[in-house]
Amino acid sequence: MSGALDAEPADLAAVEAIVRRAGTSFYRGMKLLPPDRRAAMYAIYAFCREVDDIVDEPGALGDKLPQLDAWRTRIAGLARNETDGPVTRVLAAATSRFALRQEDFLAVIEGMQMDAGAPIVAPDLATLDLYCDRVAAAVGRLSVRAFGDGSPEADQVAHALGRALQLTNILRDVAEDAALGRLYLPREWLDEAGVPPDPAAALSAPGLARVCERMAAWAHAEFAASAAAMGQCDRRAMKPARLMGATYGAILAALERRGWDRPTEPVHVPTWHKLWLALRYGLG
Repeated sequence: MSGALDAEPADLAAVEAIVRRAGTSFYRGMKLLPPDRRAAMYAIYAFCREVDDIVDEPGALGDKLPQLDAWRTRIAGLARNETDGPVTRVLAAATSRFALRQEDFLAVIEGMQMDAGAPIVAPDLATLDLYCDRVAAAVGRLSVRAFGDGSPEADQVAHALGRALQLTNILRDVAEDAALGRLYLPREWLDEAGVPPDPAAALSAPGLARVCERMAAWAHAEFAASAAAMGQCDRRAMKPARLMGATYGAILAALERRGWDRPTEPVHVPTWHKLWLALRYGLG
C-alpha cells in the first residue's frame, strides 16, 4: 500500500523522522500542506539536512568532497528514478510530480560546499549574494514548486525571500558565527564603516551597527520584493511562503528593537506572536 506521492509508507516515515529529529519549526509549519506537497517538502528538507551534516563534520574539505560528489550523482539520477534510499526515493517521486529542477538541487550542494572549507570571513558583496542564492533562494525555487506554483513569478519570490531569510539569519547569528571564526558581513561595507574583517574584532567595533543597519535595509527591500512577487502568484500555493516571510520579518523586527550595538544578546519572538502569525498567514 502506497502513501503520499505513491511512495512507500516506510520511506515516507523515514524522511519525516529526519525532519522531526531536527527539532525545527519547519516540521510543524509544513503540516499545513496537503500530503503530497508535505511529503515533497519533507524530502527537500531531509536532502538539505543530509548535505549540511556532511559539511558540519570535522575534517578538511578534501575529505568531504567525495560525499558531496556522491550527492551530485544521486541528484543526477533522480530523473531516471535511480535511487538508493528513502530520501532519494521520495525525492524522485517529488521531482516527477512537481517538476523539481536538478540545477536547484545542485546549487544547494554548491552553497553547502562554500561552508565546507575554510570559514567564510568578510566575503565581497557578489560572493555574499551568490552564497544567499545557493543556500536559500535555491531551496526556495524547489519549495515553490512543491507548494504548487512553478511560474517565473514564483521564482522571483524564491529569489527575494531566500535572500531576505538568509540576511536575517546572518544578522541574528553574528555573534554565534564569530565564535566559529565566521563573518558573513560584506567586506565593502565593513571597510567603509572602519570595521576590521576579523570575526572577533568586528563584534566590538563601533562601526558594526552601521553595517548591520545596511544589511537590515537590504533584507527589508527583499521582503518587500518577495511580497510584491507573491501578489502575482497562486495565492493558496504561497501560504507557506507568506508564513515564512512573516516569521522572519518578526525576527528582523526583534533584532532592530534590541539594537545592533549588542550583538551577543539573543532575541526571541514570543510564542503568542508565532501562534498569531501561524493563524493569520498559515490558515487565513
